[in-house]
Amino acid sequence: MAKPPVTLLALATAVPPHCLEQTVVAEVARRIYAKSFARYPKLAEVFVNAGIERRYSVRPLAWFEAPHDWSERNDAYLEGAGALFVQAAQAALERAGIAARDVDVIVTVSSTGIATPSLEARVGADLGFRPSAARVPVFGLGCAGGVSGLSIGARLARAEPGEIVLVVVVELCTLAFRADREAKADVISSALFGDGAAAMVLRAERNERPALRIGACAEHTWPGTLDIMGWTVDPAGFGVVLSRSLPRFVEQRLAAPARRFVHAAKMEAPQFICHPGGAKVLDAVEAALDLQKGTLRDEREVLRGHGNMSAPSVLFVLDRVLKRGLRGQAVLSALGPGFTASFVALEAQHG
Repeated sequence: MAKPPVTLLALATAVPPHCLEQTVVAEVARRIYAKSFARYPKLAEVFVNAGIERRYSVRPLAWFEAPHDWSERNDAYLEGAGALFVQAAQAALERAGIAARDVDVIVTVSSTGIATPSLEARVGADLGFRPSAARVPVFGLGCAGGVSGLSIGARLARAEPGEIVLVVVVELCTLAFRADREAKADVISSALFGDGAAAMVLRAERNERPALRIGACAEHTWPGTLDIMGWTVDPAGFGVVLSRSLPRFVEQRLAAPARRFVHAAKMEAPQFICHPGGAKVLDAVEAALDLQKGTLRDEREVLRGHGNMSAPSVLFVLDRVLKRGLRGQAVLSALGPGFTASFVALEAQHG
């Protein structure tokens, strides 16, 4: 007997309390990166051209003007990520009408700090998870983590029909801001990244009510591309790795695996819902997928209002699309370290 399809029962998003207006961040960056701007005057334009008006952070803007070592940054991560985990998870469970004690599997996706015990263990008692719930912490997926996390959650739900799988994706990208480094990648990241979280409740079930079904999942990792995106690590914390070749690489290389996925999943002209990594990356995605320029409107709105939050960003886009009323088939897509493209097929069922 065929296993029942995986249904997205609920999706919720959360942001931390400190709003960073891009114009104010740009002024602070001019002071901090004065030498870099002197060498590369056009660097200052990234704050204007990024397509971002505001972002949210677990720490106020003044915090970033002081030096912080690895320990201080990770303490901020543990506090901020734990709070966002609880906020997003509670909202998603409430929307699904499910108590935390009824969750069978918790998938935690995060790559912007180190937590051992992992986040779901740290907040489990506060949320009310039962001691027998399975924990699946996932690190290192970067910006692809939202889509890959959903893929992992869906596979686990499909393996055990009826079980409740909670997927929580939380990233605090602002904590990687480095005033002690003056590389172009550091300046660009200071203009792009924000903090946020998203949570999803999944279950494999047979029902006739309107639902969003999770279908095929796939990834494609290009060999020899480890230097495109990722972290370095030193005593002060993470250092961003962000290649200037990224938009061109996406424009030239994304189409082939995307086409293969759509064909393998037996989809016909699906809508694409993509990770908003930046204005140039969105332009490159549209070109690669033969989409009319400006098609990815929800992606640009999330970028404008939240910046690039890494893994949760695409789930903020999905939330907007669902609230507007998704119909038919869609592909959820994101790109991350590896360098990897991650895909999940979605289908909106309407009664």
